[in-house]
Amino acid sequence: MKNIEDINKENVKKILSKKKIPKFFAGDTVKIGVRIMEGKRERIQYFEGVCIAKKNRNINSSFTVRKISFGEGVERTFALYSPIIGSIKVIRSGQVKRAKLYYLRHRKGKSARISEKIKKSIGVDVSEQISKDNLVEEVEKKETKIVAETKKEGTTKDKNISSKTELKKEEIKKEKK
Repeated sequence: MKNIEDINKENVKKILSKKKIPKFFAGDTVKIGVRIMEGKRERIQYFEGVCIAKKNRNINSSFTVRKISFGEGVERTFALYSPIIGSIKVIRSGQVKRAKLYYLRHRKGKSARISEKIKKSIGVDVSEQISKDNLVEEVEKKETKIVAETKKEGTTKDKNISSKTELKKEEIKKEKK
C-alpha cells in the first residue's frame, strides 16, 4: 500500500511536469496571475506584492503575499500547486535575514522597504515552458535556415559558410539565454 506522502509526491511531480514554478523566497516581490471565473468566462487577475512567508509541505505548500492597496495592507495566501494560479513571476529578489517577514505588517513607508539582492536571472514565467528537446529542435531548424541562406548568398568557400553558421549559432544561443 502507498502512503499518503508517496501519493502527494507523485501529484507534485505530475503538476511540475505540466508547469514550471520559479524559485522564490521570503522578501521577493512576485506577480501572481490568479484565474478568476466570472460566470462562464475565465480571466486572469494579477496580484503583485512581497512574499512574506513560504511553507514547503509537499502538495500542501503555500506562500503569503502582501501588498499595500490604497493605503491599506492586503495579504493573500496561495496554495503553491493550486490550479487557480496561472503564473508566477519574480519581479525583484529581496535581501532579508528572516524566513517570515511578519514584522512588515506593523511598518509603513520607507521602513517597510526591502533591499534588493542582485541575481543573474530574475523573472521566470510559469506559463512559458520550453523543454530541452524543443529548444534543440528550434536551434537545429534555425541552423538549417542559416546554411540555406549562406548558400543562396553565393559563397562557395566552405570556410566562409562554416564561419557564418558558427556566428549565427552563437547569436541564437545568446537570444535563447
